[in-house]
This record gives sequence, C-alpha cells and structure tokens, in this order.
Amino acid sequence: MLKRSRALASVGLIALAVGASGAPAWAESLQEAIGLAYRTNPTLLAQRANQRALDETIVQARSGLRPTINASAGVDYNRVHTDRVRNPGQSFGIDTNGDNVPDAVGSLPGSVSGGTVESDGATAGVSLSQNIWTAGRTARGIDAAEANVRAGRENLRGVEQQVMASVIQAYADVARDLEVLRIRQENMTVLRRQLDESNARFEVGEITRTDVAQSEARLAQSEADLANAQAQLSVSRAAYAAVVGQAPTNLQALPPLPGLPTDFDAALDVALAENPAVLAAVHSLEAAEANVAAARSEYLPSARLTASYGGAANDLSGFDLTDRTTFTAGATLSVPLFTGGLNRSRVAQALERANAAQIGVEGERRGVLQTVSSAYAQTVAAKSTLQAGQEAVRAASVAAEGVRQEAQVGLRTTLDVLNQELELRNAQVTLVSARRNEYVAQAQLLAAMGRLGGPNLDPNIEAYDAKANYDAVRNRGALPWDGVVEALDRVASPGIKPAADAEDAPVDRQLKGEVVRTAPGN
Repeated sequence: MLKRSRALASVGLIALAVGASGAPAWAESLQEAIGLAYRTNPTLLAQRANQRALDETIVQARSGLRPTINASAGVDYNRVHTDRVRNPGQSFGIDTNGDNVPDAVGSLPGSVSGGTVESDGATAGVSLSQNIWTAGRTARGIDAAEANVRAGRENLRGVEQQVMASVIQAYADVARDLEVLRIRQENMTVLRRQLDESNARFEVGEITRTDVAQSEARLAQSEADLANAQAQLSVSRAAYAAVVGQAPTNLQALPPLPGLPTDFDAALDVALAENPAVLAAVHSLEAAEANVAAARSEYLPSARLTASYGGAANDLSGFDLTDRTTFTAGATLSVPLFTGGLNRSRVAQALERANAAQIGVEGERRGVLQTVSSAYAQTVAAKSTLQAGQEAVRAASVAAEGVRQEAQVGLRTTLDVLNQELELRNAQVTLVSARRNEYVAQAQLLAAMGRLGGPNLDPNIEAYDAKANYDAVRNRGALPWDGVVEALDRVASPGIKPAADAEDAPVDRQLKGEVVRTAPGN
C-alpha cells in the first residue's frame, strides 16, 4: 500500500512538472477556481457538515417541550422450596405471583420434610411524562442552542473566507511564478546570445578571456535561477491543486477584487459590523447569557404531568395481561430545598463563562483592528512598491538598451552589460512580486472586513445556505402544543441580562470602551 501511494505521488509530481512546461490551450479564470473550491474544498465541506451537526442541537433543546413516552415489559419465574417439617393435615398458603398474598391454600397429608412451589408471570406497561413548567430551563436551553447555531454560521463564514483567501493566494502565486519563469527563460536566451557575442569578439581580439568567463559565469547563475523558478512553480501548482481541487491550467489575468474600501475608517467600520469572528463572539456571548438564566432557574420549582398504564398476567400458560391492570395519572411539583451548593456553583460557573465570552467579544474587536490595520498597511505599501517597481523596470530597460549599444562601440565593458541585464531582470521579478503582494493584501483586507465569501467574489455562484438545513430540522418531532408549553415555560422565568451587568460577576468596564481608531502611519 505504501509503495502504491508513493507511486501515485510520483505520478502527481510528474503531471505538475509537465503542466509547468506546457500549458493547455484553454484558460482558467479566478472565478472558475473560486467556484470549484467553493463546491469541493474539503475544509469547507467539513465545516458545513459540522454546522449541520450543530443544527441538531436545536432539535435536542426543543425536545424538552414534548412528552417522553416509555414502554416496558417483563416476565418472571419464581421457585420456592422449603425443608420445614409440617404436621399431617397442616394447611399452608402459596404466593404464586409475588405480591405477598397467598393465592392458593393446600395441606400436607402426612409428615413431610418440605416441598417446592413454582410460578411465573408477565407485566407490560406504558408511561408518559410531560413538562408543564421548568422555570425557563427548557426555554433558555433553546435560546442558548439558537445562539450557538448563529455563532456556528459565522464560524462557517469565516472558514469560507479563509478558503477563498487561500484560493486567491494560490492563484496569484502560480501567476507570479509563471511570469518569473518567463523572465528567467528570457534571461537565459539573452545571456546565451551575450556569450556567443563574447566568444565572437574574443576570436577577433576585441575582448579578453576574462570577458568570456564573466559571460559564462552569468549564464551558469541564470541556469540555477531558472531551475529554482521551475521548482517554485511546481510548489505553487501543488498548493493550488490542494486548495482548488485541480492543477492550474493557462491562468487568466487577475481581475479587480470587488468591494475594496476607499479609506481605513470605512474598512474598520465594515469589519466591526461584518467580521465573522466578531459576530461569532457576540452570538457566543448570547448563548452564555442564556445559560446563566438557565442556571438561575434551577432555584425555582418545576411541574410536570405523568400517566402510566400497565397490566400483569399471573400465569404464562394462559397469557392474559388483563389479569391485573393499573392506570395512574397525576401532576408533580418539584421544589429544590437544598442541593449542597450545587445550584449556586452552577450559577457562578455560568456567570464566569459569560464574563469570558464578554471579554472574548472585545478581544475579537481588537484582533479585527489589528488585522484591518495590518492588511490596509500592506495594501498601501504594496501599491507604492508596485508604482516604484514599474518605474524601476522602465528605467532599467532604457539603461540596458543604452549599455548594450555603448558596448558595441567600445564605451562599455562586457561586465557593464551583464550587470545592467541583471538589474533589469531583478527589477522585473520585483515588479511581478509586487503585483502579487498587492493583490493578496487586498484579499486579506476584504477577509478582515468579512467580505471575501464566494458570493462576494462571484455573484453568479450558487451560494450555500446554512440556514436552509436549520429551517428543515428545527421542528422535527414537533407537536401542536409546543408553542403553548414554550410560552408557559417563559412565564416568571429568570430573564437574560448582559453578563457585565450581573451584580455578582462584574466585568472590567475598560473592556467595553470604543475601539481606538488609528490608521496605519498616523
């Protein structure tokens, strides 16, 4: 099995290498790559499955509104043996069904040392229990489950944006490395021609062996650079295949990203309102506050209705459960009087978890501020680098052409030509990297803002609706009186209030202050 896996991996590497050298005739756009990853990326598909599993918690929470019905059945066998000596004619009773009441009377004809009595029977029954009022334990459990589901949707949206950012980065990396490979190949062609010219001029005595050696050294270095470029392209293609699901073909130019902000404040406003991590933290806080209310409800009484019906047969040979039937119905009111500190501990625990969730919201807000600031600064820096790189390539191209012409009339040496050619290629590579860096920085900025989802990048994509599964499963097993029981359960139940306002668990008020808005560079 191991050998087979290695063979498959080798085939994959060969395919990548072949693809690097000869691109197919058709082109692949970024939107196509995004659409394929949106449908097939394993990380994204796994998170969607996790969200569907999380949707089931609302079904479990709402099951507390409904009755529980249990059926039971059993058979029994009794064997009674006695060694007690009895007098002749002494009567004795036999309990045949185990109810401690003699069901048969007999007598011993003579003095015996004992006897054995056997009996069997069967029972069957059905019991029902319906919560009427739990002081909000069931209702607040539903609130917490719904908040956790909403937090899960935001986490799913966050994973989706991470995957889309990875697709964009992989696409930009392949496009960059293809361009770098083209530059290295072009450099090889130029240096080979330069070496041929150096050999020709050496033959006629215009230059020395040193000039030829310099050309040979630069050509050898160019071959090494070309090999590194090919290796880097293979790495980028493998990363692309891992996140998108197929090897890259003839990639089209990178399209403009939609929704880029005009300034830092606009980006931060959107991020604080739409960033998935912030919204997930807010919903987690809602769930924690609902759990506090549920814990407080443990101090209050609860009421439920119960009913049971069953029958018993005294003899399996004539099996008849109507020998003895029983029906019981009633209402139970349970009031906690003393729990040994359990309820108080649960409330304190829930409060501290709510405090942690409150602090987590502020932590996510600060993290968003850092992420947006970093991404915005990188975008600005990459844009400046791109502009400088374009000017550097323009100037280096003019200088390279001038040095080549001056060398032909003896005003420049071979080394001058080689150095200027190297400077031109370095400027071209820097420009290509700057284009990639600017594009990836823009994608990271959109991700920090919460606007890098698949539908944001491609409006034509068939969006995955996480709420559709929730709507489909929420009322599974529902009964007509669910709404009545839920409304009744919320009557006189402990209300939900922010953890930071709880008297017995204060939160550092500094954490509730406004985010300090400091644009990069200020």
